[in-house]
Amino acid sequence: MSNTLVITRQKRCILTATLEDGKVSQFQVESGEGTGILGNVYVGKVRNIVKNLGAAFVEFGPDMMGYLSLSEPTVPKHTQGKVQDESRVLVGDEIIVQVSREAQKKKPPALTGKVNFPGKYLAIVYGESGLGISRKIKGQEKREKLREVLEGYTTEEYSIVARTNSANASPEEICQEMERLLKQYQDTFALGMHRSPHACLYRAPEGYLTSITDAYETDLEEVITDSKPLYDRIVKYVGENGWQDRIPVTLWKGERGKLRCVYNIDRELDRALSQKVWLKSGGYLVIQPTEALVAIDVNSGKAITKKRDVQKNFLQINMEAALEIAHQIRLRNLSGMILVDFIDMREEESKEELLDYLSKELEKDRITTKLVDMTPLGLVEITRKKVRKPLYEQMRLEKE
Repeated sequence: MSNTLVITRQKRCILTATLEDGKVSQFQVESGEGTGILGNVYVGKVRNIVKNLGAAFVEFGPDMMGYLSLSEPTVPKHTQGKVQDESRVLVGDEIIVQVSREAQKKKPPALTGKVNFPGKYLAIVYGESGLGISRKIKGQEKREKLREVLEGYTTEEYSIVARTNSANASPEEICQEMERLLKQYQDTFALGMHRSPHACLYRAPEGYLTSITDAYETDLEEVITDSKPLYDRIVKYVGENGWQDRIPVTLWKGERGKLRCVYNIDRELDRALSQKVWLKSGGYLVIQPTEALVAIDVNSGKAITKKRDVQKNFLQINMEAALEIAHQIRLRNLSGMILVDFIDMREEESKEELLDYLSKELEKDRITTKLVDMTPLGLVEITRKKVRKPLYEQMRLEKE
């Protein structure tokens, strides 16, 4: 599968479109002002603890309050301010936290004490120990080689995760990135020991840059932008991380036509914001985000033509819908609880075939997505980890 990242200006925002084999698979919209907080590390001050929620509310910036779950086994690193008990979090404590999820609707940003420093090949996570290797790396020999390269870096203070891209990196490249991440980790925590609350200790790269980091290196053919300032920033970022020989970056030339038109960006964006999505069979989906969950309804539309084959047609439409639903979840960045109302089928074998197919398609998502089950009422439950705002909320940045 060949991937292309198209990065362009969307009014006052920056729009990133991920294309897989020429088809847009994901959109991301962010402020062009560099005001994002996702992934940033701060010194926060605990203002309140709500025991029945099992959470602390931490002020990590002026008028910026975040939600810190106390169910995590990792206790955030305390700074050298007044510390009552380093083994737990108490009101008044000054702690180092990272923004793990953006604010969504009425929910504040989520914070974590498990500070994560990700690279293209590796990630260092404070508060854990051990060495983990991506399950998507197949082959015992590859996995053992990665262990051999990284074992010398393991400690009880942090864990190391070998990401999928590390499978194709040389030992030298892996060690270079490990040294860079280790310095970033050490510098951040050392700085935190001498800073007051609200201080930003580490600012994560802009979202369009992390899209480059997160892309599967073996599939990423090109990064294209029609903005010279963005091009310069991308080239600098790629060079700083030593990927200039692996990731080609292209500045789009106007004589080839408008970038947005050539790649159908505007048309695909309109489709991604529409409630109704048509299927090739004549059926369609209705996608409706609500306050509590996302509801997706599968309709047969004009797809049924032969009554005697109606159950077979129902399965075909549902299978087509399952493929499109997995695509739309990524495209729109839908998260939380997602309920899908497929067309009712009588045969248990057809239901199992549908669920198995949908589960395999959802596994392709880089964000943790899980098919829970089909309820007695025939609704399929899906959960997807919340990280960034859904696309329809991201688009509001244009109007703010």
